[in-house]
Amino acid sequence: MYHIKYWSVVALCLMSLPCVASSGKLLATPGVSQIEGNAGGGIVPWAQLAGYASDDEFSINGFCSRADVTDYTLDVCGAQLNLFNRVEFSYAIQQFDVPAFNAQIEQNISGVKVRLYGDIVYSEWPQLSAGILHKSLDDGSIAQLVGAKSTSGTDFYLAASKLHLGAIAGYNWFWNLTARYSEANELGLLGYGGESDSTRVLFEGSTALFLSRELAVGVEYRQKANNLNLGEQDWKDVFVAWIPNKYVSITAAYLDLGRIAGANAQTGWYFSVTGYW
Repeated sequence: MYHIKYWSVVALCLMSLPCVASSGKLLATPGVSQIEGNAGGGIVPWAQLAGYASDDEFSINGFCSRADVTDYTLDVCGAQLNLFNRVEFSYAIQQFDVPAFNAQIEQNISGVKVRLYGDIVYSEWPQLSAGILHKSLDDGSIAQLVGAKSTSGTDFYLAASKLHLGAIAGYNWFWNLTARYSEANELGLLGYGGESDSTRVLFEGSTALFLSRELAVGVEYRQKANNLNLGEQDWKDVFVAWIPNKYVSITAAYLDLGRIAGANAQTGWYFSVTGYW
């Protein structure tokens, strides 16, 4: 029933849209909302900070998303605060349905992202940001059952993003690269660490082409560790993002999440709505 609560939050956000005031950035440049609560693509954090706040403004955003694949669903809702286009604070609640255990896993994620350098449009070099995501499970029994060492953990990441205006046949082209240090198993939903000495530094990337000022199509890739020897696989998606104005963005994607907790071929759909005010 939690997803009903989540989508109710988004409805309230959209009802508040006339309160939107900040307008310092170009349309679509903040990106959308990522499933861990920060600004980015659907599955990859980007260097952009959430919302349209410029250097003398602040903005608050709310979002909800759902990923529905072969054997699982993941509902996420959260909020982001952008202070003066320098620091982003985020908070998200994830709910992961696990039919095999007749259970639901809930995880809380608190994040901070700091813009270190540049602007994705106006600087010669890419915008560079560093972020921290602290995650904790409400109930770690399933994580402990599958061999995780801890039920909480912290990810550290460094992201570089750039939007090239008119770069491909006159269309705007965006790209992002992210390096992450993490011990999380399936985003942390299955805990942190395990028996395997798996790679802790992981790489993620996104690219998109803007077919118009409001519509972008792109792909994302997220490398995953295999700490539990459950065959955790890298994630991929193909997405469409529609940003009709500075009040709302809507994202839909086709997901290929590979093997999750012993279940193969986890493919399906993702949908997200973000309200800006």
